[in-house]
Amino acid sequence: MKTFMANNQNIERTWFVVDAKGQRLGRLSTEVATILRGKHKPTFTPHVDCGDYIIVINAKEIELTGNKWDQKKYYRHSLHPGGLTTTTAKVMNQTYPERMIEFAVKGMLPKGRLGRQMYKKLYVYAGNEHPHAAQKPQVFELKG
Repeated sequence: MKTFMANNQNIERTWFVVDAKGQRLGRLSTEVATILRGKHKPTFTPHVDCGDYIIVINAKEIELTGNKWDQKKYYRHSLHPGGLTTTTAKVMNQTYPERMIEFAVKGMLPKGRLGRQMYKKLYVYAGNEHPHAAQKPQVFELKG
């Protein structure tokens, strides 16, 4: 018996919708990263992008525990001296709520070319609407 190895010819991808309303950021991100990698499939192959597409809606209504709304910081740098900018999670949720989920999931994916390819299958929206109705996405229920 030969070991199965996935490749581009035998990968079947499906679309899933995840509702982030009332979900914790870290627990949601781990589930989404697992689906993007394809680890939920019995045909998982580590060096091949065999994951599915994910649409995350209601990103504005994500939850954080403890004092993370005030203490969790997001950093960016302009590559100029003194160009470090910090933003708290509260401000980030008010201005760019999609980025909170995107940053959390991106950090859980493999680094390099394969991780960037997996990350392109993630779509995050702040509200309840998404423009992917033509793909007929299935609702994915989180474990928690």
